[in-house]
Amino acid sequence: MRIAVLGATGATGRLLVQEALDRNLEVTAIARDPARIPIPDQPGLTKVKGDVREPDSIARAVEGSDVLLSGLGLGQADTNTLTLGARAAVASGVPRIIWLGAYGSGASAGAAGLLTRSLLQVFMKSELADKVAADSAVLAAGGTVFHAGPLSDGTAGPNRRTLRLDEAPRRLFPARVSRAGVAAAMVDEAVSPRFPGQTVLPIDH
Repeated sequence: MRIAVLGATGATGRLLVQEALDRNLEVTAIARDPARIPIPDQPGLTKVKGDVREPDSIARAVEGSDVLLSGLGLGQADTNTLTLGARAAVASGVPRIIWLGAYGSGASAGAAGLLTRSLLQVFMKSELADKVAADSAVLAAGGTVFHAGPLSDGTAGPNRRTLRLDEAPRRLFPARVSRAGVAAAMVDEAVSPRFPGQTVLPIDH
């Protein structure tokens, strides 16, 4: 199996690359500047240039891949990077897409509750529309969207699992989840698809 990773220089993207390599999967790591991908060159890893503002570059990068995982994030001046990335991913023709989104936005707004929705409106107001549009494009193409709560560094917790939104714990504010746990959950879905066309919640506590 070959996994393509979009946003491979980011904090979560690099963990997606490493997690897939640790499982002996072939990995194509995609970034605007492949030299900045922090994973050492090794068998099974191919680093390629791709820019979501140039959809043809994404199509070339994912050629031969079975699934695209996105750890794509937002830069300080970005406004529609996620939407462009999702559209490029869908247009690339890659068979499956697994996308990282934010718990409390879009499909998970109801499950997250009023407080989380309100906080996202305050702290991520300029990004929410981009996130929702990107998620919608991926879901419409039959992809899987992982809505993570606040992200932390460190190893995955002992109770790592992926839940449907109707199984989400009812909390005043969502629990933190490690980036490592999110990466592992997304690679799980790549290897053994369980939630096509759904938004799901990774937790590791």
